[in-house]
Amino acid sequence: MIYILTLNPSIDYIINIEKFVPGDINLTKSEYKLPGGKGINVSQVLTNLQTPNTTLGFIGGFTGDFIKESLDKKNIKHDFIEVCGDTRINIKMKDSSGESEINGNSPEISSEALKKLKEKLGSLISGDILVLSGSVPKSISSTIYKDIMTDTSDGVKVILDAKGDALLEGIKGKPYMIKPNNHELGDIFDVKLESIEDTIFYGRKLLDLGAQNIIVSMSGDGAVLITPTTTYMASAPKGKLVNSVGAGDSLVAGFTYGIYKNLDIVKAFKLGIACGSASAFSNFLCTQIEADKLLKEITVKKL
Repeated sequence: MIYILTLNPSIDYIINIEKFVPGDINLTKSEYKLPGGKGINVSQVLTNLQTPNTTLGFIGGFTGDFIKESLDKKNIKHDFIEVCGDTRINIKMKDSSGESEINGNSPEISSEALKKLKEKLGSLISGDILVLSGSVPKSISSTIYKDIMTDTSDGVKVILDAKGDALLEGIKGKPYMIKPNNHELGDIFDVKLESIEDTIFYGRKLLDLGAQNIIVSMSGDGAVLITPTTTYMASAPKGKLVNSVGAGDSLVAGFTYGIYKNLDIVKAFKLGIACGSASAFSNFLCTQIEADKLLKEITVKKL
């Protein structure tokens, strides 16, 4: 079974305006609301790929109710822990200058809620896959992902998609896969990655810190898969960027799907690229038909 943990879910309120004018009244051309949070995006793509999964996390208030109702409509299984306070709202604004985001704060997560989460994760068994995805609420220690991996049963594959301290601490738990993008990788080491050689060099440093494998996504330039013994480069299929929100999460979902289906790591990597690109070329998260169409356009070479 696949379990996806979103510690910090949200409602994504996506608005389109002609041109944002600071200090003035701005009217939207279109708007819509979606259940958000990196892990919830992963869960939605896995469901689109006809793959059973359960999404976990903390949720509260009327905004939390919206997320649960939205997932129910999509037949996405969830097992959230209720907390006091409202689940956050994130604003994604698109205008003629590009995309901007305003992310809300999460509700307080109590020690009792954390205890309930630990109990739920304690039921995972060998062969299960656990995806740990997204930011950590301010009320939770940045070591939470590492602590979860320390307590997880042997034989559970953990895929970690986080950044900053949550990623650096989480790596110590020896996750099966991590997925920073090239900018996040550079930020970790306070450097600007100028070449593929730079990306591989600093990616391997994360292997040295504990990660078993790493995918570094590079938007239109494709992605790199770094294993303990080999490095692979995947091209990105051609297409028009429509919406970058959720593309990285879709890559994680595609890779997770491949591992769940017992594909080798390179084929899972290729599938991840197809799903990530399909979401980037669409207003919504990718479908299986869209991913399959792009899969044939992707080439992977050993470096």
